[in-house]
Amino acid sequence: MSKRSLERTLSALSGFSDPDVTLEQYPTPAEIAAHLVHLADLTGDLEGTVVDLGTGTGMLAIGAALAGASRVIGVEIDPGALATARENERLVGADTEVDWLRADVRNAPLRLEGVTVLANPPFGAQTGSEGADRPFLAAAAEIARVSYSIHNAGSRAFVGSYAADLGGEVTHAYALSFEVDRQFEFHTEQRRAIDAECFRVQWSGSSR
Repeated sequence: MSKRSLERTLSALSGFSDPDVTLEQYPTPAEIAAHLVHLADLTGDLEGTVVDLGTGTGMLAIGAALAGASRVIGVEIDPGALATARENERLVGADTEVDWLRADVRNAPLRLEGVTVLANPPFGAQTGSEGADRPFLAAAAEIARVSYSIHNAGSRAFVGSYAADLGGEVTHAYALSFEVDRQFEFHTEQRRAIDAECFRVQWSGSSR
């Protein structure tokens, strides 16, 4: 599937019906998800099992399934978001079925090795939630051969250092920007542009 077709299909998926501010539930835009999945596909990283950590409403997991990954697992702690993800999967009807797992990424029962992890974790940008993206990198270090994750702009030094401590190395990075509609009471604008970065990390800590 071309990137344009993938983006068009993903744009029809439903977002969060009742977003939880404590989980920083912001939707992953279809164009961002399509670009990330397409890049992973071009790099050969969708061959085998793909795990979407913090899948939310399933944007990255379903994208990987549509792009031809042989097995896809979506991990999400919020049952409401997971229900939407299942509905979204039924909507697109990808050839690869997604296994949906309700679990916290910090202790998800994943007995896997050498997988590709995709993740758009909470940025930890709110006061009191600093470091919210760290458990996602730590979980990736346990199971992944390679991971792609989206983080707040200016995170290169942190991601590089934290990944290195866990046996990983940032091999690719690119900047991205997307707009988020007002969805929480503390938002003062109807729409806001968010600058972010995506990192590909090669992991050496897990057996593969």
